[in-house]
Amino acid sequence: MSRRNQELLFLLLAGAVSTMAYVSVYASRFREIDTVAVVHALAFVGIFLLLHIVERLLLPQADPFLLPLTALLVAVGLTEIFRIKPALALVQGQWLLVGAGLFIATVVLVRDHMRLDRYRYLVGAVGLALLVATIVVGTTVRGARLWIHAFGFSIQPSEFAKLAIVVFLAGYLDDKKVLLSVPQRHLLGVPVPAFKYFGPLLVMWALSLAMLVFMKDFGMALLFMSIFVALMYMATARGVYVLAGAGLFAAAGAIALNVVPHVQDRFRVWLDPWPYAETTGYQLLQSLFTIADGGILGAGIGRGYLLFPDKTPVVPDLQTDFIFTAVANEMGLLGAVGVILVYLLFVWCGFRIAVYAPDGFSKLLAAGLAAAFALQTFIIIGGVTRVIPLTGITLPFVSYGGSSITANLMLVALLLMVSNRTNILRGGTELERRRLAERG
Repeated sequence: MSRRNQELLFLLLAGAVSTMAYVSVYASRFREIDTVAVVHALAFVGIFLLLHIVERLLLPQADPFLLPLTALLVAVGLTEIFRIKPALALVQGQWLLVGAGLFIATVVLVRDHMRLDRYRYLVGAVGLALLVATIVVGTTVRGARLWIHAFGFSIQPSEFAKLAIVVFLAGYLDDKKVLLSVPQRHLLGVPVPAFKYFGPLLVMWALSLAMLVFMKDFGMALLFMSIFVALMYMATARGVYVLAGAGLFAAAGAIALNVVPHVQDRFRVWLDPWPYAETTGYQLLQSLFTIADGGILGAGIGRGYLLFPDKTPVVPDLQTDFIFTAVANEMGLLGAVGVILVYLLFVWCGFRIAVYAPDGFSKLLAAGLAAAFALQTFIIIGGVTRVIPLTGITLPFVSYGGSSITANLMLVALLLMVSNRTNILRGGTELERRRLAERG
């Protein structure tokens, strides 16, 4: 069976699961099965079939698993959002359609991801400009400056800046990896490269510190710094960069704890939420109670205790930051672990693409995108379950949020482009290789 036929089969299975889940929630909420529920479910399936057709035409040798895994995660998110606030599920569906458009635009306009390497500095400048714009004109929500409001829409620029930074770092580190990996002196008995090559690390540290101080966003600061350190290690295989990055971020965190009250509150609540049970710790404690209430098997899709009698969520921001709480409550421990396994499979596919990529830029790009996706998933799930301090970033594809779902669909498009090029060069037909050369 061809890759595209495999993908189609898995998409149909994901569509069947999502349709049953959505209809189940609809029936539980409104005590009937209406054609509206079926139409919404079929619209979801139709969007992913459209992306499949685009892949079949333009990316015939791309990985067959990424798109079905994406569809499954989006289905989980739409189902739970509809369960919490039906009106927001319709809005999320509209953002899904916009994200599908950006997916197609990325594939059609970029054509070959190797083109991005030529414009690495421009792409990096765009990413930096997005973060600066957030600091300058962003709106503070719940203590963090993450959003820009314009023309009636709310945009989280850091989601798109994340992609731009990965593209820039992949190109830059591919060029400088030899210089960065050659030890030229010793520090405390450890061979290290020349100190001047630590400049990019210091720049990223300064950027993370700025995000902590001005944006008051511990989650995104941790994400950006972790992406950079991970790519530095993958490019050079030098553990010293991991140690240096961890030390610099710890220092940045210590500075933020002394000068940023919002970050101080997050750490205090993380260490001991009970003294703040009626104030800043309420959200986290309610989340833990709701997760525990789900037990092993969960209350059932559409049957969990997620809403008070007045229809307000039991956990504030349940459809965004705490969507994993809703999943754990209704699907139980087994369902929550199942969702985590889907994320792990997605990340595995991303790193597998990186391993087989034929050139350094493609390897670092795919690995960076997979690492960014994995780190963001860990940070938000870890915050909700009190493994790490709570942050305000979204759970990819599951949380409500237009910026998140559109940016992550662009991430999927880039991974599929790397996979397509790799598989064509490794075993594609002569016609496919000729077409690839024409696109490049």
